[in-house]
Formats: sequence, C-alpha cells, structure tokens
Amino acid sequence: MERKSGPKDVFLHLLAILTLYGSAGAFITLIFQYINVLLPDVLEYSIYSVTGSYSTIRFAISSLVVIFPIYILSSWYLNKNYEANPEKRGLRIRKWLLYFTLFAAALIIMGDLVALINRLLEGELTLRFSFKVLTMAFVAGSVFGYYIVDLKKNKTE
Repeated sequence: MERKSGPKDVFLHLLAILTLYGSAGAFITLIFQYINVLLPDVLEYSIYSVTGSYSTIRFAISSLVVIFPIYILSSWYLNKNYEANPEKRGLRIRKWLLYFTLFAAALIIMGDLVALINRLLEGELTLRFSFKVLTMAFVAGSVFGYYIVDLKKNKTE
C-alpha cells in the first residue's frame, strides 16, 4: 500500500531538491568565477570583469553558506524519517522529484559533451573551457550518481 503525501512531505521533499539545485548552482558559479579570475580571457579582461567576478564569488559563497546546510539538514531529516517509516521512500512526490533531477542531470551531461565535441571540432578548446566542462560534468555526474544509487538501493516498486 502506497502512503499518500501530506503537506509536510511535499514541503520537505521540495525543500531538499530546491536547496540541492541552489547549492549545485552556487558551487558551479563559484568554480566558474575562480576559473575566470585564474585563467582570464585576454579579449574580455578588464578591471570591471575582475571586480564582477569577485562580487559573484562573494554571492556564491554567501549562497552556499546559507543554502547547503539547509540541504544537508533537510536530507538528514528525510533519511531519518525513511528509517522510521520505510514506506515513505515510495511517496510519489519523492519519486517525481528524484526522476526529474536525474533527467535534468542527464541533460546537463549530454549538453556538456555536445559543447565539448563542438569546441574540439572548431579547434577552440582552451584550458579555461575544459575546466568549466569538467566542473559541470563533476557536479551533474555526482548528483546523477548519488540519486541513481539511492533509487536502486532503495527500490520500492
């Protein structure tokens, strides 16, 4: 028998997934801006672009300091709740959000590979671009891997 989702379940699952997305986005932004500062594009370089990068770095760090702990706490609470009520792993809201997250991560990985191959074919592959592709692949691959293992380990169907 599948348990129905209550408002608390919907809120907690949405909170966990949205803070995951926010944390991933802030982390990617942080790494991209460090890449921009450490490997500047000579055609784009100006004092304003460096100042903008530092401002973006500060905002990404601020976002991570607030959002990532909320993700950790909400995930911890949900996992504690799953241990007490294993049937909650089968909630529709959880399945929908996890499969959507897997779908989004897969699209990001595919888009990264397309961009990488396109740049290779154009002959414009740079170290800066390569690091950004690796960053995206690492984050999307980590999210994809974590949730695919979680779904397989805790198969409820």
